[in-house]
Amino acid sequence: MPWPPTVPLYPAGQEPLPPGMTEEERPQLMQAKKYQDWMAMGMESCVAKTVLAGGGGFAIGAFFSLMSASFAYEDPLLRQQTQTNLNTTQKAKEIFKDMGKGMWRSGKGFGKVGALFAGIECVIESYRARNDMVNPVAAGFLAGGVLARNSGPKGMLGGGLAFAAFSAAIDLFLRRTPSDDED
Repeated sequence: MPWPPTVPLYPAGQEPLPPGMTEEERPQLMQAKKYQDWMAMGMESCVAKTVLAGGGGFAIGAFFSLMSASFAYEDPLLRQQTQTNLNTTQKAKEIFKDMGKGMWRSGKGFGKVGALFAGIECVIESYRARNDMVNPVAAGFLAGGVLARNSGPKGMLGGGLAFAAFSAAIDLFLRRTPSDDED
């Protein structure tokens, strides 16, 4: 054994194979590693993070809207007095159409917030080259300000501060070290 202990270095393509693999399977392993590297590189990009956060936000928003629509105790068609002669099938069709519109509206809102926050946080993290509490707080402040841009400077400041505080609270919760009881 060499001293000091060192990691053995192998030329590219000559690394030891995993147990159970033969030398004939090396090209497939190298191809799989190449695809794995491409996927890892893609998932580290800000564009991919933004798209995934937007899509996830859209799905969560649509789901929340669907759940809240199931708790609605009022028939949405009772508000429209002109269509009192609808049969059950027509009523169901109108109710589902109303639910779909609500899911689309809520999903768009959640997706916009998720994509905006994730994109800003990724850009800040890339620029600072650090992963600490400053990134989500700064991204929350900027995203909150952008989302409240139509309510004037005070509204933007308030929205930024509120979103920054919410982002800090969520990030602190996610970064906490689990106690011995939670294992």
